Amino acid sequence: MVGVRPRYTAAMVALSILLGSVTLSAQTNPDHLPPGITPQTMAAIERGLAYLARNQDGSGVWSNRGRYGAYPVAMTSLAGLALLMDGNTTTQGRYAPHVDRAARFLLQSLRPNGLIAREQQESRPMYGHGFAMLFLGQLYGMTEEPARAEEIHDLLTQAVALTGKAQTEAGGWYYTPNSQNDEGSVTITQVQALRSCRNAGLGVPKNVIDKAMNYLAESQNTDGGIRYSLRQPRGNSRPAITAAAACCWFNAGEYDNPRAKRAVDFCKRSVLPRGSQGGHDYYAHFYWAQALYISRDPFWATYFPKRRDYLLSQQLPSGGWQGDGVGDVYGTAIALVILQLPFNQLPIMQP
Repeated sequence: MVGVRPRYTAAMVALSILLGSVTLSAQTNPDHLPPGITPQTMAAIERGLAYLARNQDGSGVWSNRGRYGAYPVAMTSLAGLALLMDGNTTTQGRYAPHVDRAARFLLQSLRPNGLIAREQQESRPMYGHGFAMLFLGQLYGMTEEPARAEEIHDLLTQAVALTGKAQTEAGGWYYTPNSQNDEGSVTITQVQALRSCRNAGLGVPKNVIDKAMNYLAESQNTDGGIRYSLRQPRGNSRPAITAAAACCWFNAGEYDNPRAKRAVDFCKRSVLPRGSQGGHDYYAHFYWAQALYISRDPFWATYFPKRRDYLLSQQLPSGGWQGDGVGDVYGTAIALVILQLPFNQLPIMQP
């Protein structure tokens, strides 16, 4: 059974249709755009979305062409998020067929143990597992088809259980579900995935999230930054992981958490609009932009125009972005998520 559906479903569907109309008419109605979104930004978004649409294969997959591997589950999920933020569902919006195919591919990627993965193509499947839960959790709240909603609900129920079983005693996760190891970036992916599922009305054990948030808290250094792993007590602070941790605290509504505030202060010094310290620039800003936006930090008004203009300067003639050397699908999806945040589309990315 599908169970209790989230209260925001009808509103989300209406908003999806509305935002689709805003996107299509933005070039001729610039006064209707959200703060920070210029006609030039809309043109870049349009080109980026069209790039993703052209590069999805017939089975619904987006695969990377970078040096790190294809990662079809992770890339399909991130690209799907970018399309959801344009106001598309599986049945509504100009890219509805692409969202539908992406959802079908991910539903078919569920393994018997609850892992969402194409393991032959993904050496670190827990990233894809987490991003798939994030995407499908948001899609679940927007789905008008009862049969599809039930499919997604059943998959996410199994996926949440797998994530719970894969958590280490310390509270974190690692690249594979049975490694008995943990590190910060995969832990953050799972935390946001679980939040997406919980916000959509699925059952998520509170103790799993509590242990994960404690893992991040215990991984914080005295400068406010988060180190790679709790198992490295003298590890250096990582700007990208710190930005992601701040996002997780704010997803949980912990806006006044002193640790979150220290993480934000650290990121304001190190996650710079035109290039983050410590590398992984697109990854860092994927989370840093969300953290600033959903917390309503006044710094957003300074940050977003600078990051926006930087991304516009980096867009390729094809309409895509090359992100962190990981690949063009990865870079394009993340750039589009950041640029579309002011449209306030997805529940997990709303203030």
